[in-house]
Amino acid sequence: MGAERLFTTPEFQRRYDNVEISLLTPKVALVPESFYHPGSARSALEEVASLQEGDFVESISIPSLASVLLFSNTIGESLSRVIAQTVLPASGKPVRVLPEMYYLLRLLETVSDYNKIIASWQDGWLHLVIAQGRSLLLANVFEAPDFTTAQYFLFLSMKRLQLNPEVSTVCFHTPLDAASEMSLYRYFKGVVQL
Repeated sequence: MGAERLFTTPEFQRRYDNVEISLLTPKVALVPESFYHPGSARSALEEVASLQEGDFVESISIPSLASVLLFSNTIGESLSRVIAQTVLPASGKPVRVLPEMYYLLRLLETVSDYNKIIASWQDGWLHLVIAQGRSLLLANVFEAPDFTTAQYFLFLSMKRLQLNPEVSTVCFHTPLDAASEMSLYRYFKGVVQL
């Protein structure tokens, strides 16, 4: 949907009990709480992401992982901010736009499998979180302009972590077309849309 439909779409004109807005930003880094210092958040994020001079760096705590997610939503788009100002929760409080990685990490608790593989692929970026039981093994963003490249990074990560796709289910937070889903079914025990 293009920006021109933002003000005419009925779904954006109502109030909701709960509103969450995710931005697929590659500018993210997960750091243990013990290493997090608010004054050095920017320099820590710059070590793993390419930041521009005007990029604003934010953070959000993830208590279940005893970590802090550093991120920058400054990726040359403004639609997420407009949506956040247009779609208000019933409480009337403004909505905070959070990175897709935050939602993937939060979804770890909802996946019951021992091998937890959660991904989002859209706009040329694969966001990937892998855990075994309660141990987080990987939280990363890969540049993947097509789904074949996204699969390459998914399988490479699994190989490095010595996970067998034949006994694992991969969960996608973003929609998959039928061809992409069938491609994954050739390798994985299951494919789930969250």
